[in-house]
Amino acid sequence: MRFVFYTHSLVSDWNHGNAHFLRGVMRELLARGHEAIALEPENGWSRAMLRAEAGQGAEEAFARDFPCLTSRTYGAGFDHAAALDGADVVVVHEWTEPDLVARIGRLRRDMRFTLLFHDTHHRAVTSEPQIADLALGDYDGVLAFGEALRERYLAQGWGRQVFTWHEAADTRLFRPMPGEPPEGDLVWVGNWGDGERSAELETFLVRPVEALGLTATVRGVRYPEDALVRLRQAGIGYGGWVRNAAVPRLFARPRVAVHVPRRPYVEALPGIPTIRPFEALACGIPLVSAPWDDAEGLFRPGRDFLYARGGAEMAAQLARVLADPDLAADLAASGLETVRARHTCAHRVDELTGILGTLGAEAAAIGEAAE
Repeated sequence: MRFVFYTHSLVSDWNHGNAHFLRGVMRELLARGHEAIALEPENGWSRAMLRAEAGQGAEEAFARDFPCLTSRTYGAGFDHAAALDGADVVVVHEWTEPDLVARIGRLRRDMRFTLLFHDTHHRAVTSEPQIADLALGDYDGVLAFGEALRERYLAQGWGRQVFTWHEAADTRLFRPMPGEPPEGDLVWVGNWGDGERSAELETFLVRPVEALGLTATVRGVRYPEDALVRLRQAGIGYGGWVRNAAVPRLFARPRVAVHVPRRPYVEALPGIPTIRPFEALACGIPLVSAPWDDAEGLFRPGRDFLYARGGAEMAAQLARVLADPDLAADLAASGLETVRARHTCAHRVDELTGILGTLGAEAAAIGEAAE
């Protein structure tokens, strides 16, 4: 089959976590003998910010890291009908411009591909009009990256059918790297991002590191100056943007990682951890997480990772892991086991194949009923 993915960017993962998952899904599709291509806007925000921070070399690094992946850019004069000619499945990400979302839907009326809308953000609850105004009537289904988001779409009547399709780890990339030399105590990889977890990062990252005197590294983007000052005060090293292909090595060297989810997911979309825990656990590093509700039973809290309900408990949990090599090893092994058993991009392609089968069977039944 031929898959076409409309995305904000495949090339840039600068403040754009969906690129991680899409790359893994596309690589899995290619490995199974399918065709897969991405289409992204020529002046997309993430790619522009990547060029501004890291220069042209960052785009060249993408080509080296993922030589099998293809992304074409489109602008005002791009022929979308020609690009979709021969496609079997078209997946449109929610950051696609609303006019183009509608246009692709209209093209679907005269073309034979299955059309899916993919939502991997919290705007359906935090900026409802942006999603409510999208023209999804011609879409065959919606892929929502959590059951709570799926229920939101159903309750609002957005889309014909809605399926839960969680993100996952690209285990061709995210895997243990036991040969890496140990370095430091703790790592946090994530973006500051719009104040959605500023207080949480202070509580669950900065203060525990400061209290325990840990050697810690932070990587990510959009950190305001006051946040950088606070990291320096706590003795935390800040390294800025890191391409996602280099993150497995970051997870291989420290002794523990932390996860601090954004507030909108914790408060409004329980059960959605975002992609970083999948990736960290796939690398076999012990993980301690700020609170989030694993409402769908994705993991085995207490075995795959440890929860911390507040700053003092985060410090205590980190101290436990760092002082007990057996506990650290058990957490790492259990988390890795769960990801490999349930949460790889191969699993998600299996799920996508099942969804396409369901939609195809229903389309066939409708056609037979109309005859």
